[in-house]
Amino acid sequence: MANGVWHTGYGIEINLSLPDLGHPHRPDLLREITASVSERDPQLLECLAHHDKRECLSESGGKSPWMFIRRGRVGGRRPLVASHLPITHKATPEESAQHKATKERVVATAGRYGLDAEAEVPVANRRSVSDAVVTGPAGLRVGWEIQYHHLSPSSVHRRSVSAMENGITPLWVAKDRTASLIDRAPWARVDDMPWRDIAGGKEMVIRGGYRHLEVWRCVPSSERHCLVSEGAGHCGAIHADWFVPALCLPERKPVPSRTWSCGALRGRAFRSTCPAGGAAAPDGTCGCRRPIARGGRRSSTRRRPCPRRRSKRTTT
Repeated sequence: MANGVWHTGYGIEINLSLPDLGHPHRPDLLREITASVSERDPQLLECLAHHDKRECLSESGGKSPWMFIRRGRVGGRRPLVASHLPITHKATPEESAQHKATKERVVATAGRYGLDAEAEVPVANRRSVSDAVVTGPAGLRVGWEIQYHHLSPSSVHRRSVSAMENGITPLWVAKDRTASLIDRAPWARVDDMPWRDIAGGKEMVIRGGYRHLEVWRCVPSSERHCLVSEGAGHCGAIHADWFVPALCLPERKPVPSRTWSCGALRGRAFRSTCPAGGAAAPDGTCGCRRPIARGGRRSSTRRRPCPRRRSKRTTT
């Protein structure tokens, strides 16, 4: 228990012993912090000891550093009390070994191709850490986030925004086709491989999360439809668009990870996608016109549909 928490959204310390929580200019703060964890970002409230890099006995006992607020009972009073959330998923030894091997392989592969790479790079005043950051010739920084176990959509969004605000383009790596990070930020999916194969240099094939640039002339004999008329006719112009490998003409094979990861930084004609082919937006999410997860829920505002979502075929 604690009588205070750190609000990760506002970057403020909240004193639960004060009627106004120490922030009289925020009248809705009490309602925000006492909302159900299922209705907000689970990492909204942080243990003060964890935030200050001090030892926390609750964390040592197996709890997470993230907090929820409840009403306690002290005599006839009902004071606000902060408690630690349980750890919903603890990485297995195999997952931890896979994570370590993939991170080391990213750094080693980038170095062999002449790129600057560094593991465990602090982001946003050391409040989060990128597993690996690879820097291209033009100064483009790609932050690899190796995520082999479950992470909430709101956490993916929050960490992606944090990376983008600090000049790093996030790139999430998953091994599960149902991972929550898919279609919520730039991503790539690899096979579920034993850590020894990853560390030993066995080829890692990128199964999803990237697209190839296809260029064609819009004429009646073209197998592609017109992007201007949306298939109603042919304009005779040159069109270009991004397609998953299965929809390329002819169909393309999956890309080996060493080619994809280094080629992307050197300007090759394929890229990470999110979620329907759009480039990463300044907030670290997708530039496509479709609802994006916010705070664990999908936005109810639907903008005009993205033309890249017309096909239902995928690489998976």
